[in-house]
Amino acid sequence: MHHDAAHGAGADPAPLPHGLWPTLRAAVRGIRIDYTTAPVGQAVIMLAVPMVVEMAMESIFAVADVFWVAHLGADAVATVGLTESMMTMIYTAALGLSIGATALVARRTGENDPEGAARAAGQSIVLGLAIAAGIALVAAPFAGALLRVMGATDDVVRTGSGFTTLMLGGNATVLLLFLQNAVFRGAGDAAIAMRVLAFGNFLNIVLGPCFIFGIGPFPELGVTGAALATNLGRGAAVVYQFYVLTQGSGRVRVSGRHLGLDVSMMRSVLKLSGSGTFQILVGTASYVGLIRILSTFGSTALAGYTIGIRVILFALLPAFGISNAAATMVGQNLGAKRPDRAEGAVWTAARYNALFLGIVGVAFLSGAPLVARFFSDDPGVQQFATSCLRTVSLGFLFYAVGMVLTAAFNGAGDTWTPTLINLGVFWAFEIPMAWFLSTHTPLGPRGVFWALTIAYSGLAVVSAVVFRRGSWKARTV
Repeated sequence: MHHDAAHGAGADPAPLPHGLWPTLRAAVRGIRIDYTTAPVGQAVIMLAVPMVVEMAMESIFAVADVFWVAHLGADAVATVGLTESMMTMIYTAALGLSIGATALVARRTGENDPEGAARAAGQSIVLGLAIAAGIALVAAPFAGALLRVMGATDDVVRTGSGFTTLMLGGNATVLLLFLQNAVFRGAGDAAIAMRVLAFGNFLNIVLGPCFIFGIGPFPELGVTGAALATNLGRGAAVVYQFYVLTQGSGRVRVSGRHLGLDVSMMRSVLKLSGSGTFQILVGTASYVGLIRILSTFGSTALAGYTIGIRVILFALLPAFGISNAAATMVGQNLGAKRPDRAEGAVWTAARYNALFLGIVGVAFLSGAPLVARFFSDDPGVQQFATSCLRTVSLGFLFYAVGMVLTAAFNGAGDTWTPTLINLGVFWAFEIPMAWFLSTHTPLGPRGVFWALTIAYSGLAVVSAVVFRRGSWKARTV
């Protein structure tokens, strides 16, 4: 049957649920539907709901670690903070590789080519392993030295080099977790990706305090125990993912032959992943530029900005889930030769995202002082955090649309368009504007917040103009 070929080792797609509540329930359970024929709004919800839950769990992962480590004192927290800033490069690589994996797997799934989808998945995994091994060999042995380069004191290096060694040495768990979940998402198995993260998170949260404080039979390892718990939790999730991919209960079934080097497929993966990684690097590095400008205004402004941005990124994670759904819909429907349906799905996802972020934006406008007080009791810091939250949330409606459009280009395999837009908007426009507004107008450090809002709104407008031209529909991957 047509559907059996399309969906690997599964039965025909299930009958579609009727009504919002049954649809939400079916999405979480991972009921199998055909994303190239089901009603567009329903298909987007079925993909987005597990992805939103997955993103929410990703943020819990980060919070749980810091919560337990905070009980060990400032040096331990500083270790986690400095190591996380080094891990940013690994997250960037993981997200870049994921863009390529999702685009290729979604396109082959839409084309009813399960063998091609499995080859794309296999080559992405091989590439991820090779990069992880390279990072581990180069970075892990020099963890202490790297901490010093990042400005760590001798105390922090003494307390934290074990933590940093384990995190950098075990980076394969991060890369493979992101990558294999990108394969599931591209194939339309978003609920599997969600379950994998729930499993990994549960282990991390349970094991964290056991290894940090030496509860019961566990050794007391202090801050190093947090790294061990994280790697064990993520590592178990990666093994679970690999089991599902090789045993074939998902739509993509990877076997040994897909893991041998396949030069032409590897070239496709590298091409998409390389530009995808550069795209994320451009966005991430622009934040560094903004922090550099803010640091000239002293630590109160910087602390307020850090709190504001942390809270905003936390609130944005579910919106990334909705954007990821758009990427899968675009890839699968272009594969099924249904470009107009792909475009319709993107605008539907953009509307859902605008609704979600609009509600969050209103909550931030009214509740910003409360949030700021929760994180800091310094009135100066509170003032800047409130200002950051309120100013940036004014651009949320634009940002909601911009995120979805960026993901849509990536899902089509057109990774260079959003990269060039990011370069123009963030580097040529946002950073100079942040500098000008903060140093040459009465806004002072608040000028940086306004630059962020204006830049993200500009990003959405430019992306929409380019998206409407439709050249992404002709991309082959």
